[in-house]
Amino acid sequence: MLTADQINIRDPFVLLHGDTYYLYGTRGADCWGPATGFDVYTSGDLKAFSDPLPCFENDGSFWADRNYWAPEVHPWQGAFYMFASFKNETRRRGTAILRADTPLGPFIPWSEGPVTPPEWECLDGTFYADAAGRPYMVFCHEWVQAGDGEIWALPLADDLQAAAGEPFLLFKASEAPWVQPVRHSSGITGYVTDGPFLWRDRVGRLLCLWSSFSQGGYTQGLAVSDNGEIDGRFSQLDPLFESDGGHGMLFRDKGGRVLLALHSPNKHLLERPCFYPMPDDL
Repeated sequence: MLTADQINIRDPFVLLHGDTYYLYGTRGADCWGPATGFDVYTSGDLKAFSDPLPCFENDGSFWADRNYWAPEVHPWQGAFYMFASFKNETRRRGTAILRADTPLGPFIPWSEGPVTPPEWECLDGTFYADAAGRPYMVFCHEWVQAGDGEIWALPLADDLQAAAGEPFLLFKASEAPWVQPVRHSSGITGYVTDGPFLWRDRVGRLLCLWSSFSQGGYTQGLAVSDNGEIDGRFSQLDPLFESDGGHGMLFRDKGGRVLLALHSPNKHLLERPCFYPMPDDL
């Protein structure tokens, strides 16, 4: 068994299904280069975790060969759908959708390549269903292309295999007063958006978690919709975490507590999943 501080992943995502926690994330060792798959770690208490169990492996037929990032697994209509970002030499980075019958996988490609706009550099797609049960992907238009990183929503087909409409903008990174510009190795300077995640709190507000950089390093941001839905105007709230950690998500544990999962520190091979109790109304 492993403890969380022995698990090197970025972008942790926790699914509680039945009596088991399933922890997914970007493999730390091959995050920035060639990659082949994703693992899941299981736990009964968020303290002791299984060894990594491969839940998706490229058998040589999958289109992407690098930058396997940010797997999230969401139940939908009796199956489990993985939203994850991928890239190859000839296709822009984007979020594709995979499907499995159980949280353990094996996940198999479900969408025909990325669902995000093919001409954009995109990443970190997450799933959201509105009050009427309509599915969406919320994702980042990456700052290395957009300059001022953007978070967009995209309607999905009911079977989650493809887009079902045009994307619409939720907000830009520079709208948060705490965000600091960063410089890419290519020489580009801009504002980062990472890791959107939608959450409805106890009082009914629709919140969007997302990450960027502040004076404290990698930072877990938070925005709120003015009408409680995905088509509202999102305004920025105070960050949830400003000490070199982010790409977080919220979930309820077996006791009903709200926990924030994120990786920290934001340093290659040192990233670890961390879990912090949060108030129900943030």
